[in-house]
Order: sequence, then C-alpha cells, then structure tokens
Amino acid sequence: MNRIRVRTEEDKGYDIAFEHDFNALPGMLTELGYKKRRICIISDTNVYKLYGDELSKVLSDVSSDVNSIVFEAGEENKTLDTVKDIYRKLIGFHLDRKDLIVALGGGVVGDVSGYAAATYLRGIDFVQVPTTLLACTDSSIGGKTGVDFDEFKNMVGAFHMPKLVYMNLSTLQSLSAREFASGMGEVLKHGLIKDASYYEWLINHFSEINDRELDVLEHMIQRSCEIKRDVVENDPKEQGERALLNFGHTIGHAIEKYMDFSLKHGECVALGMIAACYISYKREQLSTEEFYEIRDMFMPFFLPITLDDDADAKKILEYTKSDKKMQAGRIRFILLKDVGKAYIDTTVTDEEMLAGIGQLIINDEGE
Repeated sequence: MNRIRVRTEEDKGYDIAFEHDFNALPGMLTELGYKKRRICIISDTNVYKLYGDELSKVLSDVSSDVNSIVFEAGEENKTLDTVKDIYRKLIGFHLDRKDLIVALGGGVVGDVSGYAAATYLRGIDFVQVPTTLLACTDSSIGGKTGVDFDEFKNMVGAFHMPKLVYMNLSTLQSLSAREFASGMGEVLKHGLIKDASYYEWLINHFSEINDRELDVLEHMIQRSCEIKRDVVENDPKEQGERALLNFGHTIGHAIEKYMDFSLKHGECVALGMIAACYISYKREQLSTEEFYEIRDMFMPFFLPITLDDDADAKKILEYTKSDKKMQAGRIRFILLKDVGKAYIDTTVTDEEMLAGIGQLIINDEGE
C-alpha cells in the first residue's frame, strides 16, 4: 500500500493513500476507529451512478448504517442552498459527532462535503475519495472547503482537514478527455512553482500521461501530492507560502467568471499561468524562450493558450478585484523567477495584468 502522510496543526495528521480499487478502504477506516459508526456518502449525480453502489457495498464492511446524499453535478450547485439540503438529510440520518462523511467525487463534491462536515454540529469527521485528476492532485489535500456565493468563487468556507484522502486511481479512466486535461492544469502548476525537474519529467512523459498509463499516473499524482503536502504543512492557513499554490488563479478565476464557467477550472488556471508568466517575462525574470516554451507546453496536454479575439480584457481585470486573495486592497499575485521558483508579489499593476490578459487574446493574424 502506497501512502504519504500530511502533518496538521490539530492532530497527528492524515494519510493520502494511492490505490487502484476501493478494497483497502474498509481496513483503513477501521484503523481510524469508524467501525460500526454511521457513514454518509456525499456525491453528485455524475459520479454516484458510476461508483456509488460499489462504494456503498465496500463501506458495508465497516458500518451497517451507510446512507447517501446525491446532489446535481455542476459548479452552479456549489452553493449554500446545496449545503442546507445536506444539513437536512444529515439530521434525518441522525448523524452525530462520532459519525463520518465520505466525499465521493471531484472538487465540487469535496469542497461542498468538506464545508458541510466543518459546520454540521460544529464539525464532524470526513474522508475525501477524489475521482478526478484535479481533486486528486489539488482540492482534496489541505483542508480548504467552501462554496461559491453569488458570482464570487469560494467566498464562503472553512479550513477542515480530512481524516483520510483515499484515491482509487482507476476512477481516472472514466474521466472525459477535457476533464482529465483540466486536472493537468494543476499538475503542471506544481512543477512550475516548486520543482523544475518534475516539470521537465511531465513534459517528457506527456504521451504516457495522456494515454493514462496507471503506473505513470501514480508517480505523477504522488509527486504532485508531495509538493502540495510540503507547502500545506509549512503554511496550513495560507498566511504565507501556501499562496504560491494560487499561481495562475487570480486571472484564472476572473476568466472563469467572465466565461460564465463554460471553461473548466484547470483550463482557466492554465490561461492564468500564461498571463502570469508573461508578466514575469516582461519583468525580465523569464527569457523570451522560457515564456514561449512554457506557454506552448500546455498544448500537448490539450489545455488552451488563447481566448477568443473578442474577449474583453478590461472586464476580466474587473473580476480580479473581487479576488479573495486581496490584502489591503492589493492582490497577492504569484510570479515566477524561474521554472520551479515562484514568489508572492503585491506590486503587480492593472496595466501589467491587462498586458498579461491581452497576451491571451490573439486574433486570426496572430497579433
């Protein structure tokens, strides 16, 4: 069994387990003390129909009282109304503080389930069972939970660490090509901000990654998890270094809102990273060759590098002003000194951001 450990401030920490099926999960939950406790699976309509019955059956080895809550799939359901519906059902299932929520799904499911767990009865335990590449390498790790509020992404939330992150990597085979590519946006980010050799490995193995060779995926996901683990352990509540994980997210989130969530999160992060790299290049921190190489290397992973030529750069800039990473009216922007070396900067101007966004808006003549 392949595991890595995440240390936390609150307790002894939790494991991230890398498996190829659900079979080891009952034993791990028994080790954690959940034998004969009530368990509630929270999932969405897309994921539950694929894996819900299988997971329920596996969990019946731990508990005779396994229930499920399934909400409609989609970012538009990552809301307080969905959480309220979950509360009602948890109350109906009589879950108490010693019971367990199991989040089965991608980032939306993990964020919503984690926030419900953080706030129901002032906090009950939960386990992440991520089923998307993005959730495996990013959102399931580190205890960030929350929901969107009106047009503001992840504006309401809480830090609530899972008791276990259990990855059945075979679930990645059922992802659409676009959903898999979205996850690669976050994976490439890890190399760009922290590990140049890992970034180079990703580029050199793009064919095997796109073919979803399981051994290659396991190596990739474990390394991404190690990078995120190290950052989160050093800064669990995002007071400093953890902000590096937001590389590409300030402009990426703004593009997400501007496009009314028609683009995937990882696609928007990729575009945001290109804009940030352009700012780094204009500040003479990246060479011309480095900038264009980074930009073009998103394409083998089927990630976008441009927006339509009628995109409104000023409107996208306006959306960055509602970014929750603002401090004293300034955005904590993440730039690169070099591949694998990111840093926090609070001096990025509107003009620089407009230039970065403008680099994404290329007309048919390439101008």
